Amino acid sequence: MRILTFFSPYILLFCALPVNAEPQVIRYNISDQFVDPKQSYYIDLLRLALEKSREPYGDYQLQAVVSEMAQARTVQLVQKGELDLVWTMTSIDRERRLTPVYFPLLKGLMGYRIAIIRRQDKQRFADIESVEELQVIPVGQGSDWPDSDILQKQGFTLVRGAARSLLSMLNMHRFDYFLRALHEPWDEVIGHPSLMIDSSFVIIYPSPIYFFVNPDDKRLAERVEYGLRNALLDGSFEALFNHHAITSQVIERANLPLRRIFTLDNPLLSQESKNLLSEKELWFKQ
Repeated sequence: MRILTFFSPYILLFCALPVNAEPQVIRYNISDQFVDPKQSYYIDLLRLALEKSREPYGDYQLQAVVSEMAQARTVQLVQKGELDLVWTMTSIDRERRLTPVYFPLLKGLMGYRIAIIRRQDKQRFADIESVEELQVIPVGQGSDWPDSDILQKQGFTLVRGAARSLLSMLNMHRFDYFLRALHEPWDEVIGHPSLMIDSSFVIIYPSPIYFFVNPDDKRLAERVEYGLRNALLDGSFEALFNHHAITSQVIERANLPLRRIFTLDNPLLSQESKNLLSEKELWFKQ
């Protein structure tokens, strides 16, 4: 594994470390094989949280551990202490194995699922009027994604595969649609002329994505939550969400008012995550 080190520019410009003080090193994973620009949102949000918590908690240094890893492997390395933090969709199992920071990083947009389909199937999906019709059509999702378990428990005909193989599998008719979060598919279909983003429906279920840390590192969990809450209070979280290249304009682009809405339960949601749903300021409002 290779390690890349990123320093916040604010450290260089505004903060000289006290004598003998060591910055808090925070290791996270990025892939060295599958470039995913969407991950920049979480890195920028993490940096914002660390900046907002600098005064009480001190300086920090982000280290990107560069290696191709499935979600399950990344979770395992955080649990072992070989990584310090991961951002991933929550589940009861992940909240048991790691310490979650209960703050939905995408305001719940991970649970707004729209479909990538083959162009030849456009009318087929435009004619769908019920969840029951969708359930019998094979849908592709990642092998270790919580979304896969959610859909399977809801009676969907699920085909699992490696994340970076799913578009090829769709092209090869291994399944007929590939559900993606609202902000995800726009760049993914580039270079795949036979695929398109369906415009007829959206599936919605409560699905927060959190920062998770090693169970023994309570201080890091407290620091990140402190920083995120401060960013929420001073408006900087909302500003990042609204103006970041990954999240800005996706609501308009998805054209939700013209889509049929199919609402599902999330059986993988813990009671703590369910309680968070009452904090309306944390969630996207349609």
